[in-house]
Amino acid sequence: MMLKVFTRTLAITTIVAVSLFLSAGLASAAAAGAKPEKQKWDFKGPFGTYDRPAMQRGYQVYREVCSSCHMLEQLSFHHLADKGAPFYDAEFPNPNDNPVVKAFARDWEIEDIDQDNGDPITRPGVPADDFPHIYPNAIAAAAVNGGAIPPDLSLIIPARGGGADYLYALLAKGYVDAPEGFVVGDGTNYNTYFPGNQIAMAQPLFEDGVEYSDGTKASVEQMSKDLVEFLAWAGDPKMEVRKKTGFGAFLFLFIFVLLLFMTYKEVWRNVKH
Repeated sequence: MMLKVFTRTLAITTIVAVSLFLSAGLASAAAAGAKPEKQKWDFKGPFGTYDRPAMQRGYQVYREVCSSCHMLEQLSFHHLADKGAPFYDAEFPNPNDNPVVKAFARDWEIEDIDQDNGDPITRPGVPADDFPHIYPNAIAAAAVNGGAIPPDLSLIIPARGGGADYLYALLAKGYVDAPEGFVVGDGTNYNTYFPGNQIAMAQPLFEDGVEYSDGTKASVEQMSKDLVEFLAWAGDPKMEVRKKTGFGAFLFLFIFVLLLFMTYKEVWRNVKH
């Protein structure tokens, strides 16, 4: 009798535990958002490089759409003209002399101090300036964004799980109508890929939202891809240099080991061992 009671209790406990485990798994999956599809990115892999035209278009999307809320805290204007950057020009090895970047910097208002009387002023930017803060502080940022603070975009790709694939999916495919029965909270928007499926940011990209100077069709998918390409560079601006250096070091070590092996064979060729 005791054995039957024990067996029945064990079975019930196992069923309850498995049910709780599955429920927790489903809840966790829902909280994490849908898994984004893998995209083909030129910068992936050991020999990957950034797509220059895509990065340039991506900066345009950032400037015309994203910069009203999001800053690039880790970047200065001159970084845009560094070697490997979107607007690098070999004719201007000093990025501060790059005329394109000079024009971009002048397009921003920079808070400064008058050197004569110490009064606060605003002036056009120069390449040496950092990208400016969009809001004076986090409280002000939250106040005009429904309590949410827009994240810094300079590290958004390496900081988010899923990286480039996640951000592309969120922007290009995530903003859809909420499924029946799903209650979207006040001040939020449904997004398939955002954790919890409710995001404070309204859909930012729409067809022909920008007019590309190179004539590329500005579809939502294209703008999302270009923006991700630019932000991938922003999060890892020295990637191409690092990969080239790593390949050169690997090649050197391979030749060194080969020469070392040949020397070993020559020195010990008449010695039994």
